[in-house]
Amino acid sequence: MADRDATRLRLLRTAGIGPVTYRQLIARFGSAAAAIDMLPTLARRGGGTAPPLADAAAIAREIATVDRLGARHIFLDDADYPPLLAELDSAPPALIVRGDIALAGAMCVGIVGARNASAAACRFARMLGHALAAEGVTVVSGLARGIDTAAHTGAMPRTIGVIASGIDVVFPPENAALQEQVAAEGLLIAEQPPGTPPLARHFPSRNRIIAGLALGTLVVEAAPRSGSLITARLAAEAGREVMAVPGSPLDPRAQGCNLLIRDGATLVQSAADVIEQLRPIDPRGVRAPLSGYAAPPPADASDADRTRVTALLGPVPVTVDELIRQSHVAPAIVQTVLLELELGGRLERHAGGRVALSV
Repeated sequence: MADRDATRLRLLRTAGIGPVTYRQLIARFGSAAAAIDMLPTLARRGGGTAPPLADAAAIAREIATVDRLGARHIFLDDADYPPLLAELDSAPPALIVRGDIALAGAMCVGIVGARNASAAACRFARMLGHALAAEGVTVVSGLARGIDTAAHTGAMPRTIGVIASGIDVVFPPENAALQEQVAAEGLLIAEQPPGTPPLARHFPSRNRIIAGLALGTLVVEAAPRSGSLITARLAAEAGREVMAVPGSPLDPRAQGCNLLIRDGATLVQSAADVIEQLRPIDPRGVRAPLSGYAAPPPADASDADRTRVTALLGPVPVTVDELIRQSHVAPAIVQTVLLELELGGRLERHAGGRVALSV
């Protein structure tokens, strides 16, 4: 890996710098090295101190481990970064992948559902995966028990597994052979560094990658409050298709799908239904930024701008759009102020593009 990539990875692995912050820093300063140099200044403007940089030796170990595992890093502005995923504002700045990255550039469909799925739902997911793969569609799922496992098995080798752990960590343990098969014959993707355990807070991040890779997400069986419905919501927020398989109203595992259909999701009973829904969407028409980053803001924020924006913030999350509307400050300047506050440890980002002062 080039020194430039190692520097980018060091910035990304620094505590407190997530995908949105990283993207804004690169957009504003042009390189990770320049952004690192500016961290103390930005944090000071935000009323705090810059977070300590990720250890260079730890980054070197990560790079060596990824290489030893037969995997590689792909950065947001690399030519083979998945174009649909790059459309997300929260797209991972770097992915760790094993396998055929070309699968992510084809038409992809996410298939998700309950871990404790019924035998009938698992059989249907396996059949769907097989039928979609036969039509040249790549099936994306999360390598969990139940529906995910069935979808991967049916679609093999035309399948992408996205995991919430390091690329060398298997969860659940019984899917060790399946995860290795996905990596060897399909594509395995991780956002977290090698060795990272499957912590609960990583699963929503994993779900956004599944939704971001796919033109549409299909929920086969899911309870009303489940990670599968989170993936469906993320797909809808990204402007992608949401589909669901109907189920018996007597089965609580089908209630989530039935609610999705009631709220406007496309009812699916076969692979043909999925293909019919997605064929009009040509993935080649998706906008792919030349660099993967937005244009930098025109100028630094003034003290008056900082005061005006900060005064509108509190412990209750508010959308950035609302801050722009009420502050009458240019959007790029508002983003600059938020970036400074976040690097100073005074701001927290929440789902749905909302922000709040740290408590």
